[in-house]
Order: sequence, then structure tokens, then C-alpha cells
Amino acid sequence: MGTLVDTPKITVRTVDLDTTQRLQSDGIHPLLARLWAARGVTRSQDVQLEWPAMLAPTQLTQAEFAAKLLADAIAAGKRMLIVADYDCDGATACAVGMRALTEMGAIVDFLVPNRFETGYGLSPAVVELACSHAAGRPDLLITVDNGIASVDGVAAANAAGMGVIVTDHHLPGDELPEALAIVNPNQPGCGFPSKNLAGVGVIFYLMLALRAELRQRGHYPANGGPRLDALADLVALGTVADVVRLDANNRLLVTRGLDRMRRGLMQPGIRALFAVAARDPQAASAFDLGFALGPRINAAGRLADMGLGIRCLVTNDDMQALELARELDTINRERRQIESVMKEQALEATEAIQTGKIGASVCVFHPEWHQGVVGLVASRLKEKFFRPTLAFAPAGDDELRGSGRSIPDVHLRDVLDLVSKRHPGLIRKFGGHAMAAGLTLGRDDFDRFAPAFDLAVTELTGRKSFEPVIETDGSLEMGYANAQVANLLEQQVWGAGFAAPLFLDEFTVRSQKLVGEKHLKLSVQRGHQRFDAIWFNHVDRLPEFIKMAYRLDQNVWNGVVSAQLIVEYAEAV
Repeated sequence: MGTLVDTPKITVRTVDLDTTQRLQSDGIHPLLARLWAARGVTRSQDVQLEWPAMLAPTQLTQAEFAAKLLADAIAAGKRMLIVADYDCDGATACAVGMRALTEMGAIVDFLVPNRFETGYGLSPAVVELACSHAAGRPDLLITVDNGIASVDGVAAANAAGMGVIVTDHHLPGDELPEALAIVNPNQPGCGFPSKNLAGVGVIFYLMLALRAELRQRGHYPANGGPRLDALADLVALGTVADVVRLDANNRLLVTRGLDRMRRGLMQPGIRALFAVAARDPQAASAFDLGFALGPRINAAGRLADMGLGIRCLVTNDDMQALELARELDTINRERRQIESVMKEQALEATEAIQTGKIGASVCVFHPEWHQGVVGLVASRLKEKFFRPTLAFAPAGDDELRGSGRSIPDVHLRDVLDLVSKRHPGLIRKFGGHAMAAGLTLGRDDFDRFAPAFDLAVTELTGRKSFEPVIETDGSLEMGYANAQVANLLEQQVWGAGFAAPLFLDEFTVRSQKLVGEKHLKLSVQRGHQRFDAIWFNHVDRLPEFIKMAYRLDQNVWNGVVSAQLIVEYAEAV
């Protein structure tokens, strides 16, 4: 952690014993019962992650109405154009829409804006592109993972004689666009119980509603029509990659997608991404989706054209999918290289931090940085310094584009809102939420903005430094510290809002050495049990007796499976 971040405070999640026992009596493994109870699961129905338990599409406001509009458009042979977003959620949402609509007889194509040219969402500039689309001028635009804030863009589409159906999951502004229909669990008045659907989840639900409408119209028999559960791999990937909260419904969607991957049932593009990432789909986990597949799709949107990622996900040709996946892998390597250089430059730019002169935030800018990667740099610096962090790059037109990442104590969008009120005109535009945000400044305004941002953070929180908290599940029962339990834990879906288990115990360090020049490999002992452990990106030696926060993992070596501990934090006892 170094000297710049305060020593983290280690906490143990509270567990309701009655709930744990109730889950256990329903046949749930005792360890899982304890872990799930600590994460708010109160009944075994919340972990019955089979299709019948999924929330019904009829509960999603305007989904049935939008389905009628789509069914009418299909019947009339109208041209549809999906307007996608340039991240993994947007790409998978576009692929779900393309695949399902095509199977249901629609004439449909897609358009994905270039983040550097037309900005975010359905802007008037994107409407212009739609009008001259290679597949022909569309009659109907369908936004996926965007559109709720596209008031001007929808107005432009209406003026051009194109109807718009908005599917989105982002929070709406004060004014809603004048679309034919808006399907968004977060729009005012929508009673859908899961407000955490990703963009891909929203379009998946609309496609389910469309199939139900077509059945009602007699196009398909009662249970006929395309098998939309075949798209669960795409839904799982977009949901995990967008880091939305994994509530019971989202965990169901991700579980069903992972199940298909493990059984070898997936789109050619997903299979190809597993191949180029050297991951085994038979052991697919949410970690693979978030850290191996997702970044390869996202890299296209950050550095090149997200159309590449979408084409990889919509093709039915295995060879073409592999070719596109290899291209995405190359772009991702380039992204990692750019990010690594930018991170080094950012650390140099924060020399003041090294001498303890830092305030409540970190703000960095470099004239040679790539605007598609500043969010990742902000994320890395936020982890290092545990402060809200903004990173900026030149964006042409005499502007700087910034991306920010925050910590639980600081609502990033509220801070930017305060700065914009205190200094009218300083921020040209901004948007986002508590933990992440984006903004645009004038080229010469960085030096004025950085102190204003720092002051706003202090003002809103009343603090100049922040204490990182490591939340653990307490001690791991000795009988469960084995490879079988590690496998059981790996089979579950963990992620945002449903954190992977982190245990806390005292160990004796028996041996330690550096591997790869930057990772600490350990042999540790607790009671009569000895374990291999590794602390990634940590080089400082540990004392003999330690208290350690760790994850239980499986290590496979020469066909032998053993338990391994992944160290998150350790300190002397």
C-alpha cells in the first residue's frame, strides 16, 4: 500500500445467524449459507437461479408497448437501425438486438457512434449518420445502452421522419426524450423490482416481450419462436463487464449465461474471445467475463471502432469470429501498452503526492495521452492513492476530455456539480454517477479546475484524507480451506454489490520469495495446514507472524488441484 494511503481498516461483515441456519436447512452448503446471509440473501428463492425465477418482462414499463411497435414494424417490413454504445454492455446489447430481431423477421442493421467524433448516445450528428446509412435510410431507430438523455437526438430523428424506441438503464435527466417508447427500469414511474439491469438486460427483456407479442398475434405457437435463452452468454458478458450491481435477477442472468458457456453453447464470437484470452470456457467464471473477455471488447471502443467488437459478437462464422477476436486482442495489447506508459507518466505527475503534499483528490493531465484510456488511468491511480481521481487528455477543438473514478466516501457527480455551480463555465459538460464520471474542460482551464475540484471534495465530505476499508468474511473454517470448497466458491457468481468472499486469519510465514520480480510467493501455515499463497504486485517482505485478508483459490499444477491463497492485504500481528 505504501506510505501514501492510510493503513486500511479491516472489518468483518455481520451475519444473521437465524438467516444462515434457515438457508442451511434448505440444503445450502453451510459456508455458502453464511456468505450469502452476510450479503443480504434472506431466502433460498434468492439463490434459485433458474429461468422460472426471472422477473417477468411485463413488469418493465413500456416493454409490452414497445414490443407492439416492433411487431407492427416487422409486419410492415420497416427498416430498423440499432444505435449502440461503445462499451462492452453496448456491444453485447447490440448483438442481442441484432440476433433476436433478425430471427423474428426484422430488417435490421446497426450503427455505433465513434466516441471521439459524435460523442455519447443518440446525438443529432448520429441521426445524420443514420439517415445516410449504407443499409438504407431507417424508419425506426432503437437505442441500446443509451438514449435516455438524448433529448436533442430524438427530436432530430423525429424531425427527419424516423421513430425512436429508447432502451437504456442509465439515470434520466430532468427532461425525457420524445421517443415512441422508453424502456428503462430507472425512468420515473417504472416499478420493475431490479433497477440494476445492464443495457444488455433491458434489450433482452424487450426481445422476450416481442416474442410474447408475436405469439399472441399467432406468428408462433404458444411456446414457439426463437430460443432467446441462447443469447444468455451475451447477456452475462455485458452485465458483468458493465459492473452493475449483481442483485438476484442479475445473478440469475449471469449464472444462466455461464452455464451455457460451460456446456459449450455460445456464440462463435464468445468462443473466439475465450480462445484468444487463453481461458477455458468449461470453467467459465464471472472473473473471465470481467477481466478477460470484457476488456477485449472494450478496447475496440477505447482505441478504434466498436463496430469491430459488435461484428465479432454477431457473426455466425467461426473463422471470421476468430479473426475479429484476434484483432480485438491486438488492440487490447496496444491499449495495455498505452495505459502502462500513461500510468507511469501519471505517477511522475503526482510527485507532490509522494512527498505527502496531496490534498483530498488527484487530478492529472498529459498533452500526449489518449482520451480513450484516461478512465483506466484514473482507476489505477484511485486504487493506489485511495482518493477521487480525474485524468485528462487532449480532445481536439481546444478541449480536454477527463474521466474520473471515485471511492465510496465521495459522490463524484455531486462534486462536479458543485464545481460547475461555484465556477460557471469552467466545466463545459459533465455527467456520470457516484463512482465514475466524465467531463470536458477548455484546453487552458486545467490549472484552474484542479484546485477547485479538490476544494469541492473537501467541502462535500469535510475531509482531506480517506481511510480505505477492507471488508472481510472473518475466519475461514479449517475444514473448508481446501480445493473442493475453492471450486464451489468459483462456481458462484460474485461481483459488484455481491463481493467475492475475502477471509481473515492469522498465519505463520514459513518461506517467501519474489517471482517475476513483482509478486511475493509465500508458504504460510495455520494450525496443521500449510498453503501456498501469492500477493500480486507486492514486493516487500513480510514478518513471521501475520494477519492476512485472502481469497481461497484453486491452483492446478501437473494435473494436481490444490488450494491456494490470494493475498489482498497482510500486516504484522
